[in-house]
Amino acid sequence: MSLNLTPPTPPSTGAAPEPPGRLGAAVAAQDAFAYLRDLGLWRDKRRSELDALDAVALASSERDSFSRDMLVSMALWKAISDRYDLLEVTFDNGRVGPREAERISALIWGRLDVAPGSAAGSLAPSTAGALALSLPEACRLSDAMTSSLRARLSLEPSGAEVGTRLKDVRETIERVRDQIGLVPVGAGRDAARALHQRLEQRLVDVTDRARRGADVGGLLAPLEYDASSTERDLIVGAGQRLDAARDAERARRLRTELAARGAAIRLLEDQCVAAVDPAPRLAIPDVTALGEVPTDPKPLELYLGRLDAVSRALTRAHSAYADALAEVDEVRGLVGALGAQARASGIRAPDLDDLAGRLDQAFARAPTDMLRVRALVAAFQAYLQSVTTQGTR
Repeated sequence: MSLNLTPPTPPSTGAAPEPPGRLGAAVAAQDAFAYLRDLGLWRDKRRSELDALDAVALASSERDSFSRDMLVSMALWKAISDRYDLLEVTFDNGRVGPREAERISALIWGRLDVAPGSAAGSLAPSTAGALALSLPEACRLSDAMTSSLRARLSLEPSGAEVGTRLKDVRETIERVRDQIGLVPVGAGRDAARALHQRLEQRLVDVTDRARRGADVGGLLAPLEYDASSTERDLIVGAGQRLDAARDAERARRLRTELAARGAAIRLLEDQCVAAVDPAPRLAIPDVTALGEVPTDPKPLELYLGRLDAVSRALTRAHSAYADALAEVDEVRGLVGALGAQARASGIRAPDLDDLAGRLDQAFARAPTDMLRVRALVAAFQAYLQSVTTQGTR
């Protein structure tokens, strides 16, 4: 279908955008477009924030105390970014039919899995389990962890920004209230409610002090940290409870999500084969070949193990095809940089012009012959280095 795509408008706050629909319900194309637009902006901004936080953490005298949270935050961002790429491929610039709409819903609300060997692979099992979340939950966890890191590293501005910071804390505490409803009835929920009440009391105190003109910098940063840490812990706890619930319903959801991922990666494979030669040749498993989800506990446990194997295979295929497509852009950028270097050095060589022309011809063909392109780039680099060295002498 055709959409009237308007220029992107960034979200009003730094929080992740609200997702459309729910699991099992198809997402309208216009809602999917708006969500992908805002999620893409959020993803890019979050990566810049994490890079800045990482630089400050590395320069800190207590950098070891920040390493685990930075590791989890980076792994979360990577998992979110990979899922966003699959959503874009499935959305296909608005060409969304009923089947694609269902796949988009499954990709949004299905569980995120971190690739083996990634940053999260070195985490403790309890921490890595926090990444077994849906895309919206992972985004909220990323918001909470980034806010916590920012407060601990004292990167938030003060003075004129106090009102904005108090508003952000108030929103965080409200999200904590929502998360408490997901905690099982018992001592855990009572403790969470008591903690929520203390946070509210501290917020009232800090707000009153700020209205009277007092300096609240020493109180606001700890409140920001405690509020975001509480939200993070509640989100992680919800994810761990979900991950521990090995039942038939969870297996069905995971199976649906893997089917959507597989379909998206097959589209990515088609794009790669059309654009790159030689293209990777990896088997993309079809999760429906596993049959229906069993109901008995033992067969269900084995079935979940097979689903995990399918997920790992899909992750490998996704990385291979995405990397192959990325290489074309990387090599094209290198050629442009070498050409700029030659022009800046004032070099005029017919052989270099001939190699540049051959590279333009190679990039103009589809699929791009990467073996030929690599050889031409190597020859261009070697010739340019030789001419530059002779000119220097």
